Amino acid sequence: MSTMVYPRDEKLEKLSQEEIISNTKLVIQGLEALKNEHNSILHSLLETIKCLKKDEEANVVHEKSNLLRKSVEMIELGLGEAQVMMALSNHLNAVESEKQKLRAQVRRLCQENQWLRDELANTQQKLQKSEQSVAQLEEEKKHLEFMNQLKKYDEDVSPSEEKDGEPPKDSLDDLFPNDEEEHTQGMQHQHNSAAVAAAQQGGYEIPARLRTLHNLVIQYASQGRYEVAVPLCKQALEDLEKTSGHDHPDVATMLNILALVYRDQNKYKEAAHLLNDALSIREKTLGKDHPAVAATLNNLAVLYGKRGKYKEAEPLCKRALEIREKVLGKDHPDVAKQLNNLALLCQNQGKYEEVEYYYCRALEIYECRLGPDDPNVAKTKNNLASCFLKQGKYKEAEVLYKEILTRAHEKEFGSVDAENKPIWMHAEEREEMSKGKHRDNTPYGEYGGWYKACKVNSPTVNTTLRNLGALYRRQGKMEAAETLEECAMRSRKQGLDPVHQTRVVEILKEGDGSERRRSRDSLSSVKYESGSEGGDEA
Repeated sequence: MSTMVYPRDEKLEKLSQEEIISNTKLVIQGLEALKNEHNSILHSLLETIKCLKKDEEANVVHEKSNLLRKSVEMIELGLGEAQVMMALSNHLNAVESEKQKLRAQVRRLCQENQWLRDELANTQQKLQKSEQSVAQLEEEKKHLEFMNQLKKYDEDVSPSEEKDGEPPKDSLDDLFPNDEEEHTQGMQHQHNSAAVAAAQQGGYEIPARLRTLHNLVIQYASQGRYEVAVPLCKQALEDLEKTSGHDHPDVATMLNILALVYRDQNKYKEAAHLLNDALSIREKTLGKDHPAVAATLNNLAVLYGKRGKYKEAEPLCKRALEIREKVLGKDHPDVAKQLNNLALLCQNQGKYEEVEYYYCRALEIYECRLGPDDPNVAKTKNNLASCFLKQGKYKEAEVLYKEILTRAHEKEFGSVDAENKPIWMHAEEREEMSKGKHRDNTPYGEYGGWYKACKVNSPTVNTTLRNLGALYRRQGKMEAAETLEECAMRSRKQGLDPVHQTRVVEILKEGDGSERRRSRDSLSSVKYESGSEGGDEA
């Protein structure tokens, strides 16, 4: 009788599925052969029992035949287990096949998902290109309108100007305001001299196309559409670098425009890199004393000021001032704008003596060149008065505030007389009457309707009313303070844009001595009126 040799457990653990199935088939074959051999032996024993006559021999054969039957039963059990293993293997193969089908479906779904992503990306690119095309068309439209205006202007040029052959040039500084500045009419007629000086200095004028592009980009940025403004700038910058090379003044102009957009997005690091690059190009191509260099220096100073780096910003602002004084003259309105920015930088560092000096110079320039009614005069006076407040010079601040309100009244209603008084005079009269317990409840309309003057878009007047009201409270003139504050409130309800309210009220409520010194220290957060170059950003 043949015997089966089974592998050891350690080897079984290392067998693969195919090897297990192969070995199981061999085992089945061996067991089938063993079963047949046992059955034949058992059959021969049964035949032998029939031939035997002795009981003892028959018993021995019966015992052997029983052993063979048990052995056959065990073999049949082994065969059954082997069949189960084969069935289990078939089941596992079916499961694996289903698993492969599922994996194939997952791969197909991933491919479809990737295809959909690609389609979405292509659609987004097409949308972005469409928006850029629309923006470029709008730019070309504005450029054509600008050229139309130039043709109309050329028709009105006098014969002497036609001989010169050079149209009037605008100031380079207007292209890059530090904020959304409002250029007043009084300053526009002064810009020609700045442009002429710029042309004489470097012979460079910003192309009208770039000016139009700048206005378009600023418009998109003000609407928060940076996804259009930034690609528009980058595309224009790339085109300029291809046609003119990197070291060209037009490239520097485009770098300035893109830097302003990044600054509005608070991407100060990228903006600083672009402005430094533009400064290097302009110094190299136009010279270190060109007004365009001063404009870039000023923008860089404002950027540092936004990050609180006032010490780094101050020398840049001073250098811009020196260039403008050298090229434009010391009494030019652009010099006054630069003085305002420099004063704000010094104010943030607590250099009040320098602040007073710069504001007084700027005020003198504005009054002499633009007249006492120019909005920059009132703004600069308000800033100077705020500087006085920070130093506790309340009397000097009060005089300036009254000058602002008196001038606004005269401009609206004519010269002051007994019947035509500015609001601060009415406020003080009410204060006197309240002390005599004869409070005047006459409405503002009988005062000549002065409060209606606040309908004029003048945030400076509104701020001045509040600041002077705070000063009156500090002096104990509650009735006068309430009169001015109510007038300011009425002006805001008339549709005037809200103004940043200063902390003057809190400061003036502080006591004298050490408390007053503490109040002066807290004035560091008080904001001045922004000048025409947005100097409050510094």
